[in-house]
Amino acid sequence: MSTPDWLHSLLDALDDHERLAASVALRPGVGARAAAVLMLIGEGPRGPEILFVERAASLRTHAGQIAFPGGAADPGDADLAVTALREAQEETGVDPTGIRILGSLPPAHVEVSGFDVTAVVGWWQNRSPVGPADPREVASVVVVPVADLLDPAKRVRVTHPSGYVGPAFQVGGHLIWGLTAHLLDGLLGLAGWQADWDDTPFVTVPARYLTDRSDTSGGQDAH
Repeated sequence: MSTPDWLHSLLDALDDHERLAASVALRPGVGARAAAVLMLIGEGPRGPEILFVERAASLRTHAGQIAFPGGAADPGDADLAVTALREAQEETGVDPTGIRILGSLPPAHVEVSGFDVTAVVGWWQNRSPVGPADPREVASVVVVPVADLLDPAKRVRVTHPSGYVGPAFQVGGHLIWGLTAHLLDGLLGLAGWQADWDDTPFVTVPARYLTDRSDTSGGQDAH
């Protein structure tokens, strides 16, 4: 299955090392322990859409938050693309054979966890059913149209008790913020889909997302 025309600009950007470096310039990798997340892009009725997971409310850290599926690299993983696909399958049940890996962003460091997180970009060329594969970790799987992410009414900047300010997206009753929002903002920019953040309103991170110790002092690395 060939990639749609709207994906071509992203494919070009994933070969541009300067643009890739700029996408994680606020928190570049430092050579820490490796982890990976999967930024999975499919085609829906309204054009491109991206898969996220809602973390279970019972988790000790980042409970209830929206994130890309992913986790730490295992010794048996051949590379970080394998890590991202394995974690996505474990969390959402997605069939990795229907995913074509397009490239990745450079590692972004997360100080609170001590990981360098690599965002692996995948094209969901053959869709498969998805849902919470392990309800202890994932409350729901959310597929969001890019059109919603670009809607000015859904774009905000969040302020955190630590003083951190960053981009965020309000979609489907959820707030996408922190590392996930930074990576998403970088992806949208690389694809040429990004809109101007000028005059975007500020909101405070809701208390329901501040339920673990790391979030009370983690600043831009809290998620």
